[in-house]
Amino acid sequence: MGFLDINHVTKSYGNVEVLHRVDIAVEEGEFLVLVGPSGCGKSTLLNMIAGLEGITSGEISIKDRVMNGVHPSKRNIAMVFQSYALYPNMSVAQNITFGLEMHGTPKPEREKALKDVASLLQIDHLLDRKPGQLSGGQRQRVAMGRALVRNPDVFLFDEPLSNLDAKLRVDMRTEIKKLHQNLKTTVVYVTHDQIEAMTLSTRIAVMFDGYVQQLGTPKEIYDTPENVFVATFMGSPAMNVVPAKVEMVDGVPHAKVARAEGDDALLAFAQDNMSEWAGKDILLGIRPEAITDPEGADRDSNCIVTLANRVGVTEPSGADTFVTMTLGGKDVIARMRADTTVQVDEMFDFAVNMEKAVAFDPQTEARIKA
Repeated sequence: MGFLDINHVTKSYGNVEVLHRVDIAVEEGEFLVLVGPSGCGKSTLLNMIAGLEGITSGEISIKDRVMNGVHPSKRNIAMVFQSYALYPNMSVAQNITFGLEMHGTPKPEREKALKDVASLLQIDHLLDRKPGQLSGGQRQRVAMGRALVRNPDVFLFDEPLSNLDAKLRVDMRTEIKKLHQNLKTTVVYVTHDQIEAMTLSTRIAVMFDGYVQQLGTPKEIYDTPENVFVATFMGSPAMNVVPAKVEMVDGVPHAKVARAEGDDALLAFAQDNMSEWAGKDILLGIRPEAITDPEGADRDSNCIVTLANRVGVTEPSGADTFVTMTLGGKDVIARMRADTTVQVDEMFDFAVNMEKAVAFDPQTEARIKA
């Protein structure tokens, strides 16, 4: 049993089931991120936790108390919305303490809570302003302050940074991370941004088409994706996934993939379990950072394979140079050091870290496990 338990939860609209038997146990102090593309069911699940949407079947409980049918005001949760939902005619201070006032909290307690939260969020100087006088980032801090001041059991965030510009998103992401580390609060956070998911969470639930595709730590999600969807959704640039065939060479399983020139390259697997797939088609998954120049290859890896292939496109990005080649009839991206000298249309010896490679069943798209 977790601090927040989601047990066999489904949601239907008429005969259409949009959430399918979701099972997630969230521990106290955990930062769970629900991530996935638009329409995958993540906001619906968040609204069910909040009590804003009814549950078709299953059970949601907080601190061992079943929340099915409990009014949102009785759940001791606080929600931060994408739109901030501030009262335009109230000052910042009034917006933050309004909920406490409605719950009959004495004025001295409200004032102390306001002072503590304003100091924590560094908005002391904004307390007399109206929302219309604030920037997007300041409004987001006020919305967070209104949630924090209540000291709820669970914080729910519904894409809170999506209205901010790119730089402010990064800054606010850091602030939310600091807040969680300092307060040790229990958070469920919805986003479609996989970078937010990776940087903020202690665990991630990757959702698609109403199903939780994978639940795990950021490292588990990134290094050992359960299926092709998770592999290609999480990571920027995404994991390269190319068709290949398993071929045995001197008793060692290799991935045979077509190069840009039309001939085949053989890449030795680090995993012994791939022997069982000899002669069969697979999908080979390799992260861009596992394909680099020989000097930039991981010195701790025991399975660096050289792949000679023609360079298609180079994209300097400051800290890295991204190099695109054709492999298995697909564009494959390699991430190299900024000072790597690579020329378009030249043959180049790519260093592939096959310890980081994963393989998928082309029929089910599920990861092939040891």
